Amino acid sequence: MNILAALKHEEAKLQKQADRVRQQLDAVRAARKILGREVASSGKRIGKKKRVMSAATKAKISKATKARWAKFRAAKGKH
Repeated sequence: MNILAALKHEEAKLQKQADRVRQQLDAVRAARKILGREVASSGKRIGKKKRVMSAATKAKISKATKARWAKFRAAKGKH
């Protein structure tokens, strides 16, 4: 009978752990949903839309970045 009692005790302990893990999993899922990271079944994101940038704006940013790096390299070469 001791074995049966020990098994019942172990089962109760594991059930408590499973309940705790289920609660944590629910909390994580709720946090993901709140943060807008949840992905719908169609594969589309729920929440914020992706920002779109025009080709002209991308070119402008690229040009400015290259100019900054050129200036940096020129200043580095003087020292």
